[in-house]
Amino acid sequence: MEELDIVIVGGGIAGLATSLALHRKGIKSVVLERSESVRSQGAAFGIQTNGWLALEQLGVADKLRLNSLPIPQIRDVMFEKGIKRRESVGLASYGEVRGVIRNDLVRALAHALPLGTLRLGCQIVSVQLDETTSFPIVHVQNGEPIKAKVLIGCDGSNSIVSRFLGLNPTKALGARAVRGFTNYPDGHEFPNEFIRIKMDNVVCGRLPITHKLVFWFVVLLNCPQELDSNLVKKQEDITRLTLTSIGEFSEDWKEMVKNCDMDSLYISRLRYRAPWDVMSGKFRRGTVTVAGDSMHLMGPFLGQGTSAALEDGVVLARCLWRKLGQNSVNSNVSYSASRTQFEEAIDEYIRERRGRLVGLSTQTYLTGCLIEASSPVRKILFVVLLMILFRDRIGHTRYDCGRL
Repeated sequence: MEELDIVIVGGGIAGLATSLALHRKGIKSVVLERSESVRSQGAAFGIQTNGWLALEQLGVADKLRLNSLPIPQIRDVMFEKGIKRRESVGLASYGEVRGVIRNDLVRALAHALPLGTLRLGCQIVSVQLDETTSFPIVHVQNGEPIKAKVLIGCDGSNSIVSRFLGLNPTKALGARAVRGFTNYPDGHEFPNEFIRIKMDNVVCGRLPITHKLVFWFVVLLNCPQELDSNLVKKQEDITRLTLTSIGEFSEDWKEMVKNCDMDSLYISRLRYRAPWDVMSGKFRRGTVTVAGDSMHLMGPFLGQGTSAALEDGVVLARCLWRKLGQNSVNSNVSYSASRTQFEEAIDEYIRERRGRLVGLSTQTYLTGCLIEASSPVRKILFVVLLMILFRDRIGHTRYDCGRL
């Protein structure tokens, strides 16, 4: 059986960010990624001020800024039965917002790691605790089991590590999201703003990445279950469905979908971890914990999922370093003594993150409920709750996860 110090399951943003944060503190880790290559699905996302603060600590912020435009404002427009009812323009964040291509972020994180850190094609099938040492043992498909001193699950919405911890399953929203890129070889004329338009049961968003590249999404609210069939996963069918859904939108939106990069186009069902589960979930069992979507999967309504995952990595690495100090995880301390240190570090990480994540997941949940609400009474209820609990709607962007 192979024995390692810190094992991270999942080579997505949370897993790579956590590994890089640990590396920058001099702590070695190994990332097990099930895919044969670094995951590329996800198109792009907006990273707000709090996310850039975390990227600064990870040492990759300046590299990512080279290929992304600053986005100073957000524009929200609502139509009802073809008539514009409301339009508002405000700050997108207290500070910096930029659209970042997911592949650019993943590559920047992965390339900053030492060789041998990332193990591709490594699918885990189960986790158990060693009867003697109580350290986790990871069972890998087509490979030897791995014993770890610390196991960190960053394996997404259907996380094996989350199930080992006994966390409740994530919940599905009625909505599906279509995402894609459109390239304009001669440049686009869209303003540097994030725009969202809600019309009946559709929400469209557009985010310029560069002067020639635009990221866009279409959220289809209250979708029928048949959209989960394999037929809709074909790129041409996704394009056709999206164009039908935005039939009432202006021509520039339709042209953007028609001319999109077909390889970037995909549809997914939106899922989330309920705020009450984030509040009460047991995020540690022995020296096993979770980060990123495995811990706090949330809808895209605040655009904070990626930034929160980056924060997780910084905070977890800092907590481990504080407890371990110069007695690094590679030192010859006894299993019993080091396990206690690891457990204390993980508990500190969970305490620091829980309050932040409960706030984010609650605001995201209420915002999603407001967007999906059809009755005026429900809309008023969610508006009032958001005003009471989150008077400053972009206050979450002020958060600073601190130094490594």
